[in-house]
Amino acid sequence: MSLFGKRTEEKAACCCGGNCDTESMEQANKAKAEGAAVKILGSGCAKCNQLEAATKEALEQLGMDTTIDHVKDFSQIAAYGVMSTPALVVDGKVVSYGKVLKTEEVVKILQKVR
Repeated sequence: MSLFGKRTEEKAACCCGGNCDTESMEQANKAKAEGAAVKILGSGCAKCNQLEAATKEALEQLGMDTTIDHVKDFSQIAAYGVMSTPALVVDGKVVSYGKVLKTEEVVKILQKVR
């Protein structure tokens, strides 16, 4: 319903407000679909680096592969539906976002997810 006969246009929902091209969206969705690894989503700030260090230590404690991808591209981060970083992704699923986890918390999450 519009007031006084004025119509509003509805824009398609997009991770970056409609300012992205198809190529960047395909890359973001491909990176999201590949999953099967541990990823840290964030711009590379101190909190993101703390989460990465805690995650690496937790993986070492559990005897798992310690390869961690650090995703810094905001279109790829938004493809996961994350709006507050840092975020932890395990096997393509976001398991934590918006806070720095301690090593013990990451260990519990990894044991539960894997």
